[in-house]
Amino acid sequence: MLRPERMSKVSVAGSNRVLGSTIETVHGMDLLHLSDYDESWEGFELGRSMQGAEKINQKLVTVRSLESILGVEREDASAQILIDETELESELTTLQTRVNGLDDRKSETRGRLRDVDERIDRLKPLADLGIDLDLLSGYDSLVVAVGQGNREAVEAALAESEAIDTFEVMSGGRTHAVFASPATDTDGDVLADALVGVEFTTVSVPEADGSPEEYVAELQERKAAIKSELEEINAELEATKNEHASFLLSAEEYLSIEAQKKQAPLSFATTKNAFIAEGWIPTERYDEFESTLRAEVDGALEIQEIKRAAFNASGHAIVEHESDAPDAAEASTDGDDHRKARADGGVVTTADEPPVVQNNPSIASPFEVLINAVSRPKYSEFDPTLLVFLTFPLMFGFMIGDIGYGLLYAGVGIYMYRSYDGVMREMGSIAIWAGLFTILFGIYYGIDIFGYHAYPWLGIEAWEVSKGLSPGATEWALAWLVVSALFGILHLNLGYGLSFVSNYRLHDLKHAVYESASWLLLLNGVWIWIFSQHAAGPKPDFIFESVGVVTLGAVSFGGFPAIVGIAGLVAAGIGAVLLGIGEPTELAEVLSPVVNVVSYARIMAVLLAKGGMALAVNLLAFGAYIDDAGEGSFNFIFTPSRLAEVQGQPETYEVVFAGISTAYEPGLIGIVAIIGAIAVAIVGHIVVLLLGITAAGIQGIRLEYVEFFNKFYEGGGRPYNPFGYDRTYTTTDD
Repeated sequence: MLRPERMSKVSVAGSNRVLGSTIETVHGMDLLHLSDYDESWEGFELGRSMQGAEKINQKLVTVRSLESILGVEREDASAQILIDETELESELTTLQTRVNGLDDRKSETRGRLRDVDERIDRLKPLADLGIDLDLLSGYDSLVVAVGQGNREAVEAALAESEAIDTFEVMSGGRTHAVFASPATDTDGDVLADALVGVEFTTVSVPEADGSPEEYVAELQERKAAIKSELEEINAELEATKNEHASFLLSAEEYLSIEAQKKQAPLSFATTKNAFIAEGWIPTERYDEFESTLRAEVDGALEIQEIKRAAFNASGHAIVEHESDAPDAAEASTDGDDHRKARADGGVVTTADEPPVVQNNPSIASPFEVLINAVSRPKYSEFDPTLLVFLTFPLMFGFMIGDIGYGLLYAGVGIYMYRSYDGVMREMGSIAIWAGLFTILFGIYYGIDIFGYHAYPWLGIEAWEVSKGLSPGATEWALAWLVVSALFGILHLNLGYGLSFVSNYRLHDLKHAVYESASWLLLLNGVWIWIFSQHAAGPKPDFIFESVGVVTLGAVSFGGFPAIVGIAGLVAAGIGAVLLGIGEPTELAEVLSPVVNVVSYARIMAVLLAKGGMALAVNLLAFGAYIDDAGEGSFNFIFTPSRLAEVQGQPETYEVVFAGISTAYEPGLIGIVAIIGAIAVAIVGHIVVLLLGITAAGIQGIRLEYVEFFNKFYEGGGRPYNPFGYDRTYTTTDD
């Protein structure tokens, strides 16, 4: 469970005559994670794609293009289809012709629509003039220009022009129509020449009769007709999509599978007549792999388990078992440093790391999403998934500790688990576990439901355990601080312990002592001294008294004897010396065991913060008082009659806040008060619920990632990606 699944490197070698059937069989097993040949063996070259690969890829591009044009989504498939290879090309060609024709029509229609829109936009300035379009052109003795600009500047420029005898400017808003009579013996565009440098942007005038408004109306009719045509094309495309979505998705899957098979030799080492394929499979399935290949492939194959990777912490798998078959070729190095291999297998042509198959029980496996969010564990490392499963929900539940919130977290988790797949489903499972522990701690804290202690409902007069928010229970807040530190010490001990085991397996006992045991001595030595009576004066009393508080007086703890504290300091000193010998640069971090444990105080801080927020919401909505004349616990008021009763006994009760609901009385004000109190409670608790996710969730994950993981975990493992395909849209004859 703390280790990935054991993997074996296997070799499959044979003649090119059985290459196709070997690939087909291996692909069907969906078991072999192929290793890419690195071209380092003399006499072997990288394989080439099988015949027909290019044609398959062209068809695949065509299918994906059609899916893009039609907007086909993964959920559009209605059934699994058995693809007939002989009919695929003709059906695909027919569909391509139809879809491309519709797409071309759609593009052309959109172009016409854009053109009409542009013409309508150009006519807006002409509409401001209110002059019929046929009056703006077609004169023999007049030149006309229409544009937008500054009328005064236009008139001044025209008046100064010697090429113009007379002119008239008609305006509508910022649009102006200039009518001018050129002087005798002038040529060229006299208006354009006269208006050079003047703020005047010309507007083209269409060749049409009638007013601009009439022409715009005509264009609007044309636009409506084009839009109707476009809608018909879109409807036809949608119908085509609905009719052929399953076929396209199935064709894409079929062609992807075929392309995968055709391109498989790109990972092989090959000669003119033979091939060698290598890869990783789970060790326990080697017999199945070998027997299936021998049964399905009609021809000689050399199949061997050439190495079985053992676990260590080096970041590199070591060989625990290597093939000793008598016909296995020996790796050698010639003068040119070219390694040699034989086509009968038995040698490793590619030195690569084993892929990682995380091996966790089903109850813990959803927490792999939290691990892989950082990085997949290396094959050589401990997989912390199970440990996160055992600690993260515990921390989360401790920090929130409320039955009401826990039920909501679990309910959201159940919805996600049932409604989604993949990461969302796994997050739903995590939410369920977090909700369950939140409920358990909510019971422990006094049957706490949305910040309200419900134990009196069960006829219980008093509840000993508290979150520590009430004036009479402050010792509990300090006790939870000590509990948080103790949890941190245990958590870090586990991390350093795993580091010790890893270093021992990688190197030897000496390295494990220098690099891991040194930190264990520092961590435990310092904290044993802190919890001892040695130099007890400056140490706060609550670090000793908290044990009695948490155990309700069943266990008393006055601190470790002074001699034990001194021994702890000695152990910490020895740890520092060992650390200095093994890793001198790490001495700068010699106080990190203290700092790391103090970091776990955030658990207590979130507990008090979230409990305080829930209390504040209820206090605002329903009011609260403290019994024992302000020295006891918080109690909610709810009603005006209870408020009056509490206010009448100041020697026994202290009102903290009257609350919105206590303003209730017959009439409109009372109804508003009740509605307001309920609204404040609902909105407030939703905010606390959401902040609980961000605060408790993020802080819990931070403690796992930063404080715990970095003691033994690096990550960077390769995912196991076997050569095969999980069919979704296609079926087979089998």
